[in-house]
Formats: sequence, structure tokens, C-alpha cells
Amino acid sequence: GYIPYVNTIGTFLTRRCYEQIFLDICLHNLPVRLIGNGGGLVYAPLGPTHLSVEDFAILRPIPNMTIVSPCDAIEMKKIMLQTEHYPGPIYIRVARGGDKIITNKETNVKIGEAVELIKPVDAVFITTGITSQIALEAINFLNSNNLKIGLVHLHTIKPLDSSYLKNLFNSVKFAVIVEEHSVVGGLGSAILEFVNDYSIKDIRIKRIGIPDKFVEKYGTQDSLLKHLKIDRDNLIDSMKKLLENN
Repeated sequence: GYIPYVNTIGTFLTRRCYEQIFLDICLHNLPVRLIGNGGGLVYAPLGPTHLSVEDFAILRPIPNMTIVSPCDAIEMKKIMLQTEHYPGPIYIRVARGGDKIITNKETNVKIGEAVELIKPVDAVFITTGITSQIALEAINFLNSNNLKIGLVHLHTIKPLDSSYLKNLFNSVKFAVIVEEHSVVGGLGSAILEFVNDYSIKDIRIKRIGIPDKFVEKYGTQDSLLKHLKIDRDNLIDSMKKLLENN
């Protein structure tokens, strides 16, 4: 009758335990909470063996699995309180800790629902995890130059907030998706699948993430983010080009 919370390094939890997660947890739809710490590029000093940059792609195809990636400590606390009564398995990707706080006590956080941090007008950044913090830096620059770029933070990668995304893409026609994950199988892939499944037209999407190759460099999380162009300057550049090529 207890609810297990399993916490270990993200790569160990997802790659090494895949069959157990698939058969012992998800097949029986059990309320086990898997907490993968050091998500994304946090363990950059240890090299590609410890980079948890395909965890969403590994877990997304498993039925019954919910996947969550909070952007800061406040949001993490709110999500953790909801896990006590949430049905079925949950995977929660945790960052390094001490990351910049961009939400507050009033921010409405509910598993499965998008968080509109800045209302979009001209275009929107769609983010998850700590990339929401990076996008916020880019937006502060862009919006100071007479643009009205919004920020939608999707802490829940699966299930996507379909209702919100339908309304969003009916009003905004330019979106840059940013994730600290491989461009294969992550948030960007999930949104492109959504756009296809719901026959959404007239939307232009640019994806920013980790290329489909092994990350060979060692360093810090920040240095690898910059090397892979998941940083403020590239986000600004990408959004400008998307709008200019209209």
C-alpha cells in the first residue's frame, strides 16, 4: 500500500532498468515515482556515459508513463505534493539544484497542464526543464526590441496539454521549441506528432536541442549548453530568423 519513490542518476534509472520499468511498473500501472537526478547535461564532467539526454525518448513510448521535467525548485515542490495521489507511474527529471527560480508561489502548476509564463503575441518559445530559464533570458532581450514573444513551459512532456496547445497554435504561428534533450524523441518530437495528429496547419516550428550524435566534449553543464547552442544567443538568433523568413 505504500508509494515507492526511487531516486538515482537519470542514466542509471532509464537505460539500465528499462525492462523492469516496462514490465514491473508500467504494465501493471503502479504508482511508482522514478526520480532521475542529473538530467540532461548535468554530469558533463563525466562524459557521454552519464549524460541523460535521451531519457524522454526512452520512456515516452511506454503506456501509462507520465514524464515531468520541472524548471525550478518551487515547481518541483508543487509537483512532488501532487505525486502522492496521482494515478500510475511518473518519471521526474531533476536538474542539478540551485538553478535560477523563475516561478513563484502563485504560479499554477498541475501535472499535465502547460504553464504560460509570458503570453505570446508574435511568437512563442515552448520549453521544458531548465531551458525555460534560458528562453526567459532570450525573451527579455527580444521583447526589449519591440517584439512580443511568449514563453510556454511544459513541465509535463507526457501527456501533453492538448487542449492548451490547440488554442496556442490557433493564435500563434511561430514557435521555437527548446529542450536539454536529443532532438530525436523528446519534447520537439512530441509536439510535431501532436501537430500532425490534430492536422494543425500554418504553424512554423524550429527545434533546438542536442543533435543526433554523441556529445564528445567534456566540461560543465553550462559550457556544453553553449557548445551545443542551447543558449541565450542562439535562441535569440533562431527566433529572429524564424520571424524574418516569414
